[in-house]
Amino acid sequence: MAVVRPSELELQVLGVLWDRGPSSVRAVMEAMPDGKDRAYTTILSVMQVMEKKGLVEHTQQGQAHIYRPKARRGEVVGPMMKDLLRNVFGGSPAQALQCLLGNAPLGGDDLTEIRKVIREATKRTDNEGSEG
Repeated sequence: MAVVRPSELELQVLGVLWDRGPSSVRAVMEAMPDGKDRAYTTILSVMQVMEKKGLVEHTQQGQAHIYRPKARRGEVVGPMMKDLLRNVFGGSPAQALQCLLGNAPLGGDDLTEIRKVIREATKRTDNEGSEG
C-alpha cells in the first residue's frame, strides 16, 4: 500500500516523531521545527487527520495520547525526494547536493556523514555494475 503524501505541517509532525520516538501531542507541539506558536488543539487536529490517513497511530497512556509514525522516514520521504530530484534537478543528484550544501550550514559531523553516504552509494553502484 502506498504511503499518503503528507502536507508540510504533517511532515514536521512526522519529523518530530521520527527523531524523538513516540510522543504526546504536547511534546510534538513543543518540538515543532518551524518554531511557530500553535494551539494544542491545532496539533491535535493535525495528528487526528494524520491517523485517518494512516500516517500515525496512537495508544492511550493515562490521560495522554501517545502517537507514533506508521511508516519509516524513507518510505515517506523517498518518493518525495525522487520527485524533487526529477522535477527540479533534471534527475541530477549532483545538482541537488550542490543546492542543498549551498543553502544549509554544515556543522559537527555533517561532512563525515555525507562522505559515508557517498561511499555507501558508490559501493552499491559498483556492485550493481559488476552484477550485470
